[in-house]
Amino acid sequence: MDIDLDFSKFNGLLPAVVQDFESGDVLMVAFMNKEAWDATLSTGMATYFSRSRQELWVKGKTSGNIQNVREIWIDCDNDTVLLKVDQIGGAACHKGFKSCFYRKIKEGRVEIIGKPVFYPEEVYNK
Repeated sequence: MDIDLDFSKFNGLLPAVVQDFESGDVLMVAFMNKEAWDATLSTGMATYFSRSRQELWVKGKTSGNIQNVREIWIDCDNDTVLLKVDQIGGAACHKGFKSCFYRKIKEGRVEIIGKPVFYPEEVYNK
């Protein structure tokens, strides 16, 4: 069966849910255009489309926290993908946390869960 993704619904982008292959933790949500999708398939490294920079983004190219794709799942409408990855370097979040979902609502307040794996100002020279 051919891979026939529907890039027409979100202005040429597909949501990509990213999950740790071993633990099942949700690491992040990003977007892919056709070029990012093709790059991910051909290299095995998670590649996304940066909406803010309007360019391809190879996860971890700057930080070293790359994502090696182990499995790809496609939803029933062919418009969302699930990447199960090996998160190299321990942090998927550009804020330095393992997951972009490090904040939890508890009793009406935001609680930070866990500690950063790295500090962005040291990695991104901010």
